[in-house]
Amino acid sequence: MKKIFVINGGQKFAQSGGRYNESLTKITVDFFGKAKGFKVKTTNINDSYDPHEEALKFVWADVIIYHTPIWWFQLPHKFKAYIDHVFEHGEVYDGDGRSSANPAINYGTGGLLKGKKYMVTTSWNAPKEAFTLPGEFFRQKSVDEGVLFGFHRMNAFLGLEPLQGIHFHDIVKNGNAERDMTDYRAHLEHIFATQEGTYV
Repeated sequence: MKKIFVINGGQKFAQSGGRYNESLTKITVDFFGKAKGFKVKTTNINDSYDPHEEALKFVWADVIIYHTPIWWFQLPHKFKAYIDHVFEHGEVYDGDGRSSANPAINYGTGGLLKGKKYMVTTSWNAPKEAFTLPGEFFRQKSVDEGVLFGFHRMNAFLGLEPLQGIHFHDIVKNGNAERDMTDYRAHLEHIFATQEGTYV
């Protein structure tokens, strides 16, 4: 039985109603609910939560799936606050991995979630071409190499290994939610086998 922890980081704020990431979260929960051999827990960062209980969800899970928009090239502030409060508890890491005998090496190896995996989806107003075309805004740096670099290192610090994520672009000015949700279902099918609850 594989255990999946799904985090909806789609904060409701200003013009954002959070519906896009709510839809992604629902598709994720439905996907694993229909597949054999999976258990699912969820968190919505807009709801109240107990940080210690949330930390225990990370310990419980085999795979953590994060759904988040990107605001001003960062996580929404409530999602970042969630991470700060939850990771403060000792369940997910035991120091930074260094020893006083040789403090120059092994930084970032103190994570207690080794052997577990994570996947991230992001949603953007920026078009895909802003990341890929010469002279465009992100200077041909991918989402994962650029804006999400720190997010991926955060997960590595905990001991988590990445599964291939998926990023959705141009959802404000030129959005096609139906296409995106179809693409996301196909992505889940590609990453996770539905037979006997195994995953790649």
